[in-house]
Amino acid sequence: MLYTEKVLDHFKNPRNQGSLANPTIIGEAGNVKCGDVMKLYLDIKDEVVKDIKFETLGCAAAIAVSSIYTDMIKGKTLEAAAKVTSKEIAEELGGLPPQKLHCSMLVAEAFKDALNKLKK
Repeated sequence: MLYTEKVLDHFKNPRNQGSLANPTIIGEAGNVKCGDVMKLYLDIKDEVVKDIKFETLGCAAAIAVSSIYTDMIKGKTLEAAAKVTSKEIAEELGGLPPQKLHCSMLVAEAFKDALNKLKK
């Protein structure tokens, strides 16, 4: 399985890794099949993602996807962030092996989980 240099960089040097002390909301997603678990900690102000951190237990692709995704949506409105697709996440990393594409879907699911919790 070959990863792009960008995937390896985000795996070895993840951006925004960790948690926020007082997040507005936490989104979670997991995949029982592969064992990946993701948590997104979001600080939301005026419908904008002011800060975001992640904790991911998973493979190199899962960590890289979490890292790039947090970079992609930080500073965006919730509406714009919700429109980021798993395909765009994978493309931002220069592609993922077919068997690892589910990782990009998982991080988007974690964000949707956070949005659903905000609406409650």
